[in-house]
Amino acid sequence: MPAARKAQPESDAPVVRLQTSDEQRPAGRLLGDELRFHRERLGYTLADAARVIRASTSKVSRLERGESPAKPRDVHDLAVFYGLSREQQSQLDQLLAQAGNADLYARFADVTPNFLKRLIRLEGTAEKISVFEPRVVPGLLQTEAYARAIVQLMEVGLSDTGIERIVALRMQRQVMLDKGVPTLAALISEDVLYRPYGTASVMVEQVAFLLKATLTNRVNVRIVRTEAMAPPYPLFHLTFADGDCQELAYVEHLDGANYVTQKRQLDKYRRLLDNVRANAYGREDSTASLKRALGYWEQLAATEQPE
Repeated sequence: MPAARKAQPESDAPVVRLQTSDEQRPAGRLLGDELRFHRERLGYTLADAARVIRASTSKVSRLERGESPAKPRDVHDLAVFYGLSREQQSQLDQLLAQAGNADLYARFADVTPNFLKRLIRLEGTAEKISVFEPRVVPGLLQTEAYARAIVQLMEVGLSDTGIERIVALRMQRQVMLDKGVPTLAALISEDVLYRPYGTASVMVEQVAFLLKATLTNRVNVRIVRTEAMAPPYPLFHLTFADGDCQELAYVEHLDGANYVTQKRQLDKYRRLLDNVRANAYGREDSTASLKRALGYWEQLAATEQPE
């Protein structure tokens, strides 16, 4: 494995960017992020990658940001240079197809074994994340015990070691919130606060964590009133400060995610989130709702038998 080296400054003359459709850009960003991940993992610089595909460092930088259309030959050559496995190359081929066929993949699925790692990297490069959750506490705000209870429920038959690996990976999503970016706007259905995952003590810890999160400047928690009309599925919307791909939406599942990339669908997601936000309590009432739920679980926890 080569030693990490400092990236060389770019000195290329300005170039005219090729235009890509609104649907291609998000898929291209995912492909570029995957290529950047492997390059940095191996300690290569932009200049190293540029030599492989016979291009400038600025072109590689644009490719990794999803700003330039990816050529199959370039992706293949980089995959070989990075020594990727057949499975890893297959994942790149899927992303390449998605980036190159906007109509077919305007809404595409990621069901690879590494989908959660990809989501973590994607969230880590976002400037702002907005999420509505009607069923569980959003993954970015779950405590370890709460997350473990959900994984144990859904992954029946999985070994304890396997469960702990999934939980540990999900906990990595919270680490990025300590960096100052992205900011998180979380809309949570009031019903979620009373839906038990784990023991009453687990729920006490979870609701208390949400209350603590409301005190930070980076997390904005709003509780959506029970009687509000809201979508029955979760909504995630990400905005980015860099590159041409300024936004992306996705619907996360336990073992995969559907990415929404079509402009019309992105507009729909923004409108849905705006409607949900309009039916949410304000800051003070959201805090009061969380405190009521905390009191409810504390009473139940007081009657629990120790394990």
